[in-house]
Amino acid sequence: MFLTKKHLSRRTVLKGVGVSVGLPLLDAMIPAATALAQTAAAPKLRVGFFYIPHGAILWNTPHGPDMDHWTPSGIGADFKLSPILEPLEDYKHLVTSFSNLENKASAGSVHRYNPATWLSGVRPDLEAPGPSMTTTIDQIIAGHIGQETVLPSLEVSSETTMQAVACGGGFGCLYSSTLSYRNPNSPLPMEFNPRKVFSQLFGEGDTQEEREAISLQKRSLLDLISGRTQELQRNLSASDRVILDGYLDTVREIERRVELAEQRDLSGVDVPDAPLGELDSFDEQVRLMFDLVALGYQANLTRVASYIMVAEGTNRTYNHIGVPDAFHSLSHHANYLERMHKLVRIQRYHVERFADFVAKLAATPDGEGTLLDNSMFLYGSNMANSDLHNNYPVPNILVGGGSGALKGGQQIELPERTTVSNLHLTMLNKAGLELESFGDSTGEIAGV
Repeated sequence: MFLTKKHLSRRTVLKGVGVSVGLPLLDAMIPAATALAQTAAAPKLRVGFFYIPHGAILWNTPHGPDMDHWTPSGIGADFKLSPILEPLEDYKHLVTSFSNLENKASAGSVHRYNPATWLSGVRPDLEAPGPSMTTTIDQIIAGHIGQETVLPSLEVSSETTMQAVACGGGFGCLYSSTLSYRNPNSPLPMEFNPRKVFSQLFGEGDTQEEREAISLQKRSLLDLISGRTQELQRNLSASDRVILDGYLDTVREIERRVELAEQRDLSGVDVPDAPLGELDSFDEQVRLMFDLVALGYQANLTRVASYIMVAEGTNRTYNHIGVPDAFHSLSHHANYLERMHKLVRIQRYHVERFADFVAKLAATPDGEGTLLDNSMFLYGSNMANSDLHNNYPVPNILVGGGSGALKGGQQIELPERTTVSNLHLTMLNKAGLELESFGDSTGEIAGV
């Protein structure tokens, strides 16, 4: 694909008083008479890690394969998505499922360091006076591909660990509250306030005076950049103006939803294990966080994101899908089929929200493909059978085209107890690093 349009810098932002808004990829950002793949404007890989607690219903219960609602049937390209993963059916060609993965680092964790070990492949030093882990794969990748963006990486969650029961063991919430370690001694906080996430992406002023001015004006961020927007639109092609208008509409809509969510923020409320009434706000929180991540990818504000969809050990209920039982309590199903089926409904719900996010990226153009084509996502858990708190087999899938690096559309049957670090190493090298090992890896997974 060759283009002959006027060049606009890929780093162009719309600036106002104390704010800046990044832009999606436009035709005008591609230098004249230059092959797309050879320019700095060529689509960039986006990487994401989406964590769910409490494992999944797999074959390792007394009910055996008949109750395995996670593992796809069939091997290779001839596979069928399971009931839990079925919401991803439209994107099956970009899904890779793995059987027989084990994370030895999470053995015996009883929730308390499952999140920290999911992307590290090592156990924390519980005798250390402070955090002691290793640099997680999201941060290694961020160091490689994230330095040209406003945020090298974005870390978010839908609820805090303080709303869960995963703290204790002499180290508090240290290892249950984050997926990401910038280095062995530097955990990164997961932000659960949508307003703060929005501010991370777009800013609210470089100085206190600017922030106060914005607050007093009580205007949309987009109103603050309206003049620059109009100037830019006059110099864009008709097709680019359509893309820009749609993007800014999305920004404005998300901003409105953030404001609504902020009005019913429960972060300062002591939430009981079994909250009363419908928790519709949680569903909106999950949807909104996914939309913020998608917007960050689209505007090239970040290329790496990590998201704790639900806190480890949470006892929140899911009344909005007909499951009034507390999640953590239900995860100790004691092999009762009724409780296991309720757990499957929760696990499928999580995949449904992830599938909505995937669909949004699939519908967003990026270069000659879509954002989904240029993404590599790890979705899964660091626990197997939640009733036993064991770590084999851990449910994990890859989704996305990886900018051409991922084959997709397959179920890979691995040797028994293949370390999950082999998957980590594979992802690292698919992202452009050339590493020989990571964690307790024994080599890359072939055919991914």
